[in-house]
Amino acid sequence: MGEVILTMKDIDKSFPGVHALDHVNFEVKRGEVHALMGENGAGKSTLMKVLTGIYQKDSGTITYKGKETEFHNTREAQDAGVVIVHQELNMIGDLTVAQNIFIGREPKKGIRVDDKKMIEDSKKLFQDLNIEIDPREKMSNLTVGKQQMCEIAKAISHKAEVIIFDEPSAALTEKEIADLFEIIKDLRKKNLGIVYISHRMDEIKVITDRVTVMRDGGYVGTLITAESTKEDIINMMVGRVIYEDPKEHSMVAPDAPVVLKVEHLNAGKMVQDVSFELRKGEILGFSGLMGAGRTETARALFGADPKQSGKISIMGKDGQLHEVTINSPQDAVKYGIGYLSEDRRRYGVVVQKSVTENTTLATMEEYCNGLFINKAKEKKITEKYVKELATKTPSTDQLVVNLSGGNQQKVVIAKWLTRDSEILIFDEPTRGIDVGAKNEIYKLMSKLAAEGKSIIMISSEMTEILRMSDRIIIMCEGKVTGDIDISEATQEHIMDKATRNID
Repeated sequence: MGEVILTMKDIDKSFPGVHALDHVNFEVKRGEVHALMGENGAGKSTLMKVLTGIYQKDSGTITYKGKETEFHNTREAQDAGVVIVHQELNMIGDLTVAQNIFIGREPKKGIRVDDKKMIEDSKKLFQDLNIEIDPREKMSNLTVGKQQMCEIAKAISHKAEVIIFDEPSAALTEKEIADLFEIIKDLRKKNLGIVYISHRMDEIKVITDRVTVMRDGGYVGTLITAESTKEDIINMMVGRVIYEDPKEHSMVAPDAPVVLKVEHLNAGKMVQDVSFELRKGEILGFSGLMGAGRTETARALFGADPKQSGKISIMGKDGQLHEVTINSPQDAVKYGIGYLSEDRRRYGVVVQKSVTENTTLATMEEYCNGLFINKAKEKKITEKYVKELATKTPSTDQLVVNLSGGNQQKVVIAKWLTRDSEILIFDEPTRGIDVGAKNEIYKLMSKLAAEGKSIIMISSEMTEILRMSDRIIIMCEGKVTGDIDISEATQEHIMDKATRNID
């Protein structure tokens, strides 16, 4: 590691009702990967937004390359070489890769855009990063991982000297994560300062040199990664010990009735002849590699995507299974199914609406009195779930866009709890959520199952599958390749079945 390139000292920032940053300190050296960690709502994103000019600090100093600095917008920060690669990708799907990278600063030939130079410049960026992407390809045709690589190339094109990676691996496959790490190691060799925000402990140990921990808007401390344990970091983050022991046996009663039966479901190449049962009070884990067809199965079941064939039966009020027709999410909701999408910002919440408006979204008819909405009734039920789920928000009138990822997830859960859904599909329920908030979500899921709700949980995290599931369905290339009780489950057993169809 070289000299200090960036120092943030005593940074303070308040919003109405929230002291978001309380005299926070942070520094980055050239040639280091410095992790910034903390629970959702700890202030990590706010600190980086202050750095990159999205927010203006109330007090404190930022020193960049030896000079006291304050950026007033992201363009100023980018021009100075401080660039952020966001968790939520900011690419425009209908434009080409090259157009996305140079949008707003396209090379010109006279008054016309010089497409040839833009493509050549993009090619050179990808060559420098050892990435194989065609700059002429339409962005929407790329995988999420490839789109992430384009975001990185865009950052490098700004002549970046400090790059902030905000949850860069959240939607990537293991192979794509390995590629990302190679790129970061290469950037480190080029003497860039790298800030790495992530909740994945295993990644932090592999890729970072130092770790700075924040809690409740304050600075807790900085550790040298190689000299720290996972437990050291977690304790600093949450101020308490969190246990991640796997579940040893199913919590479902042997005589628990089947509440959902799926037989020979087909929906394109990603859902082929899928059959399984879900019992009352069961957490049924869906495991498999990226592209195994787990989310596609859930979306077909929920009516979000069309299915070609198959039979779905749901337990009625008489305690018997009845075949149902689900052609739309409205049908699924009518039959008591709630779906928490892996992409909560796109499908789970309306971010520019309040916590109250989002909580009652799926049950709005219950709060309408003719043309008017019963605001008092809405507020009462929302406050109930804010308290039950320990959602961190200054009030129920707060816009969801201003909440952390973990608290946004809690709002989505509250929405389906108000609907009193008997079957809940949790698709990647803790993606982008810190270890403390994960623990709260886990406790909530266990509580719901104990109360008789039935849960399908899709997860790419092996520890999550082993910790939460009563039974595990394993998929590979659109097919079910395993159905095992948690008492028989091991990582090796699951991985063997998850790769069964792969040559």
